[in-house]
Amino acid sequence: MAEVNIFEFAQPQWLWLLTAVVLLPLIYWALRLYARHKLRRFGNIRTLAALMPDRSPVRGWVKIILLSLALGFIALALARPQTGSKLRSTETEGREIVLLVDVSNSMLADDVSPSRMERTRYAITRLLESMKGDRVGVVAFADEAEVLLPITGDYKMARSMVKRLSPELIARQGTNIGNALDVALLSFTTNTHNKSSRVVILITDGEAHDPNTAAAIERAKAQGVMVCAIGIGTPEGVPLSINGSIIEDEDGKMVVTKLGEALLQQAAEATGGMYIRSRNEAFGLEEVVDYLDELEATRLSHVTFEEYDEEYQWFLGAALLLLVVEGLILRRRNPLLKGVTLFDRGETINRKKL
Repeated sequence: MAEVNIFEFAQPQWLWLLTAVVLLPLIYWALRLYARHKLRRFGNIRTLAALMPDRSPVRGWVKIILLSLALGFIALALARPQTGSKLRSTETEGREIVLLVDVSNSMLADDVSPSRMERTRYAITRLLESMKGDRVGVVAFADEAEVLLPITGDYKMARSMVKRLSPELIARQGTNIGNALDVALLSFTTNTHNKSSRVVILITDGEAHDPNTAAAIERAKAQGVMVCAIGIGTPEGVPLSINGSIIEDEDGKMVVTKLGEALLQQAAEATGGMYIRSRNEAFGLEEVVDYLDELEATRLSHVTFEEYDEEYQWFLGAALLLLVVEGLILRRRNPLLKGVTLFDRGETINRKKL
């Protein structure tokens, strides 16, 4: 197994403290201007500078810069920088499942309580909570398709993506199942013709308007991908309403959305899958999972980083060193160190400017 180096922050929320590296010098500069303005009220700046021989403007700037840098290193330490280069390959029994979800406006119909869309989100969330070993991806579609989540074993992320499912995700409305199925086929990472290892769970009302759907089904069959379809809605249909308003067509007639089962049954039969009509008492995902569990599972390989090395101590050490140096520098000249000329040149130049 090849090693790949990686760098990341375990607690990146602390990185906002890096703003102190810039803000502190700016605040100090503003306070210096304010103090200079106040001194002018007492007399000439050059005269006052001669009356304060121990005053050291350069030392102040050095101290504030050291303090700012120290706070920056502390922020980096709190963010817990980590490096990792060890990879671990594991194998589990499971499948790659792409949830292909219709988010067209017709999914807002309420012939399934409380609505087709809300019931779909709830059912998928329940499925993800019970998943173990399988990897899952999420693709939303209407007239176009969008991969919301590539194939992953991160169920928490998958549940987060499912909450986003709504018609607002896709600008162009319609129900293009053929295009959506092609996008789903590109989402798989394994290359096998074991029909139980790569599964598309298609959730839609089946009102397809794309003549290329039949060709997409054949491509799924040729690639060894099983399509399990869940039809949501009723064959009788209901008037489509959005935000309480009944939708009408160009002729002023109510738009009635009906469940189109023939296409979904065709997809399931051609690929060795199953078709289920969703009902109020049972959505259908449980039956699909039970059906898949009866088939032979496939060994899936997972590559993960085995461990990370904490690197915060280097940044914390640099911060402590800077704080020590900052503490050793006095704001005013020490009369006991008159022979030390570390800041003399800079202070002389500064006094000339004053």
